[in-house]
Amino acid sequence: MKGILYLEDGTTYVGNGFGKVGTSVGELVFNTCMTGYQEILTDPSYAGQIINMTYPLIGNYGVNSNENESEGVYAKGFIVKTVCTDPSNYMSEGSIDGMLKDRNVVGLCGVDTRAITKKIRNTGSMKCVISNQEFNIEKLKNIMDEKDISENYVKMVSTKESKHIKGSGFKVAVMDFGAKGNIIENLKQRNCDITIFPYDTNCNEVMSIKPDGVFLTNGPGDPKQLKGVINSVKSIINSVPTFGICLGHQIIALAVGGDTYKLKFGHRGGNHGVYDIERDKAYITSQNHGYAVDKKSVENKGMIITHKNLNDDTVEGMKHNSLPVFSVQFHPEGAPGPTDTAYLFDKFIAIMDKNVKEEAI
Repeated sequence: MKGILYLEDGTTYVGNGFGKVGTSVGELVFNTCMTGYQEILTDPSYAGQIINMTYPLIGNYGVNSNENESEGVYAKGFIVKTVCTDPSNYMSEGSIDGMLKDRNVVGLCGVDTRAITKKIRNTGSMKCVISNQEFNIEKLKNIMDEKDISENYVKMVSTKESKHIKGSGFKVAVMDFGAKGNIIENLKQRNCDITIFPYDTNCNEVMSIKPDGVFLTNGPGDPKQLKGVINSVKSIINSVPTFGICLGHQIIALAVGGDTYKLKFGHRGGNHGVYDIERDKAYITSQNHGYAVDKKSVENKGMIITHKNLNDDTVEGMKHNSLPVFSVQFHPEGAPGPTDTAYLFDKFIAIMDKNVKEEAI
């Protein structure tokens, strides 16, 4: 079957369809990972987006039930140059085509993904419609124009009720904005007693469990939409050690009175260089975000920049000058190293340990 991608500026790419037969509207973005396509698709941070993969062959090692980062797929579409329908791997339980069919995701292959990537880099991430069932351009344009893609995706992907994962270590309250499974796994590996809260849980309810620390997760969309969350985090960071990743990092910036802004085409991939200023060391990191923290806005609010992006000098990490609060924009659980930046989870444990000991004095 044929497939088509139509961009809001009128650009059209025609190829072949795979996955679910249908039509979807979303924000067109690109990811530079060579592997990890299953983790990318199941990352809740991609909610509402149509993902263009730059690596030319996707699906060669299949999919399996162990590699999902969440229970669902929230991406609106998936674009590849060549899709492998006959995977070979001892862990493989199915194909990427079958996964997209099962999860109701529209796929497009046989297009020039390099040209699409260059288009996004030159023009910026943009609204688009992907289809493998409808080829009337005017109808596709109308479908795209009628769809609002600025909805609250965090509400869609966050847990709907609190969950408790028993552990013997520090008590951690996780504010779930679309948490990747490996974040929770890293906390479990450190024996944390974890309570996962819905994204809009107020400060009093979070603090009612008397946590030793609060973890702010990754998630999709514009952090400025989450005004209630920002107000809750303002109180939380003044009360208890706090660690934020990705969207959590941006929310901390807004909570201290700083600012965030939308990047032209974002950072999405497993090969982004980040410099840790305090360690005087560079790391390869996994990233997935379309917004960034404004450096000057947070430096004026008591934050110290701890990490910077080696490609464009954007803020990749920060800490408060007096409160036990820190955050990073990249994903230390994303395993591109594979464990190079896992020290950040250990840092969170050490900060909670220090805070508990100081309170006991």
